[in-house]
Amino acid sequence: MRSVTERMARAGRPPLHTLTPLEARAAYELGAGVLEVPKAVLARVEDLHIPARDGARLPARLYASATRPGLPLLLYLHGGGFTIGSIATHDVLCRELARLAGCMVLSIDYRLAPEHPFPTASNDAWDALAWLAANAARLGADPARLAVGGDSAGGTLAAVNAILARDAGLPLALQLLIYPGTTAHQDTPSHTEFAHGPVLDRAAIGWFFNQYIPGHAEREDWRFAPLLAPDVDGVAPAWIGLAECDPLVDEGVAYGDKLRAAGVAVDLEIYHGVTHEFIKMGRAIPEARRAHQDAACALRTAFHME
Repeated sequence: MRSVTERMARAGRPPLHTLTPLEARAAYELGAGVLEVPKAVLARVEDLHIPARDGARLPARLYASATRPGLPLLLYLHGGGFTIGSIATHDVLCRELARLAGCMVLSIDYRLAPEHPFPTASNDAWDALAWLAANAARLGADPARLAVGGDSAGGTLAAVNAILARDAGLPLALQLLIYPGTTAHQDTPSHTEFAHGPVLDRAAIGWFFNQYIPGHAEREDWRFAPLLAPDVDGVAPAWIGLAECDPLVDEGVAYGDKLRAAGVAVDLEIYHGVTHEFIKMGRAIPEARRAHQDAACALRTAFHME
């Protein structure tokens, strides 16, 4: 991990928070696959669109390692601080989850800030899940075996989706949360400890927050900070994968504690010595490959595939 961060520093690229959102998206996309594992070749990769509540059509990509009908399905929500990231930046990760778990994975391009501020991303994520629940069979998936997951900001959206699914009476097999953001403000000890990085720092988080939800009072909305949800009783079981050297690690632990206190089954793993974004560094970081396997195992277990 130290070698990776040193190489990143030597590359001398400007920090994302010093760029415009459009420049930051291009820069992130350019570097997204550099440290990824090789791209898995799958039996089925299909692009489609999902309708949002306001008439927008959200690009989506469906992955499956087999073409037989009735596979369980994971809705995957990419990370990127609600401002950057896309289907393309998380293509390899979604392929790997589909390959290892033997399930279908559907990745969506929810709309990004600042063009589409809070709560657009949250609304898009829920609209996609509700659409999937109604159309899973048409896609060849098993509507009785659905899960939601994501990394970083996508983990936030997944956690919110799990609460909304509970409220709507939509049963989910699992919420797969990879270093999710769950707090309203950067006020946990790990935010102080890792305020200057590596990989993700206080300045970058502040920039992302200001793009998506600039009003500090609005950040108390649990759809931005699920740790503030009134209750999480009866939400889907959770697998939570955290990075030890990450500003978000404490809030990930806190959210796991909140779920456990409500009687929700939680499997929480802290991957030692790694930073935020490590899940996409499988070519260089063995812990990333282990996290891929662990996440896939959690999905297979939740879907009753083993």
